[in-house]
Amino acid sequence: MGDLYALDFDGVLCDSCGESSLSAVKAAKVRWPRLFDGVEKPLEDWIVDQMHIVRPVVETGYENVLLVRLLLESQVPRVRTSSVAQGLTVEDILENWLKIKPVIMTEWEEVRDELIDLFGKVRDEWMDNDLATWIGANRFYPGIPDALKFASSKLYIVTTKQSRFADALLRELAGVSIPPERIYGLGTGPKVKVLKQLQDMPEHQGLTLHFVEDRLATLKNVIKEPELNEWNLYLGDWGYNTRKEREAAASIPRIQIIQLLDFSNKLK
Repeated sequence: MGDLYALDFDGVLCDSCGESSLSAVKAAKVRWPRLFDGVEKPLEDWIVDQMHIVRPVVETGYENVLLVRLLLESQVPRVRTSSVAQGLTVEDILENWLKIKPVIMTEWEEVRDELIDLFGKVRDEWMDNDLATWIGANRFYPGIPDALKFASSKLYIVTTKQSRFADALLRELAGVSIPPERIYGLGTGPKVKVLKQLQDMPEHQGLTLHFVEDRLATLKNVIKEPELNEWNLYLGDWGYNTRKEREAAASIPRIQIIQLLDFSNKLK
């Protein structure tokens, strides 16, 4: 017997908010160059700071690009085209992102797949031109690299990040090599589908199943699937979630709130 851990990447293993925010600013400038004409560094810095606060709403990376533009429009009336941007606060975004996102996608006439491609391309170019700086804009949470290296459990990465970026960070920053077939990234389907695939593999029969996430909404999606009742579910309290979400999770019997040190010890 033994244990299988399916691990989210951003917010569980790696704090990538610095890199994703900077990449989103770069991508937004490519997508909407006229909006960013005359935007000075102090405002850009403010946007990046706010991105750290609103990061819990992001499910897939391209949403960072939308958030950058929305924050800009909330501050600069001359570029404002969205009906929701005036007077918008980060608290409004944290509370209402699922309602705001479809509105701005429609108003800005944006296409999800095009934004995903753009965000990936900007990251690829940054990596190609200056890998050290790109790597340096990320950090693994304390103790995680060693926990991954010395894990006695079977490990899988289940993330909405594009696999090549997760793989590069694991190798270059954490010094960890996880076989590509164990990294389920963007495009491999919803996480509930991946968890079903993992539990059905013949080599995993008899293993105790664990799924570690930092997004409460994702764990709730797992709970809705009776087929996934065998999974032990954990919400990492160090990741991209809010106190309100942690309090909500504490009231759900299926979910265990786990601290970083306990998580590292479990993997080992």
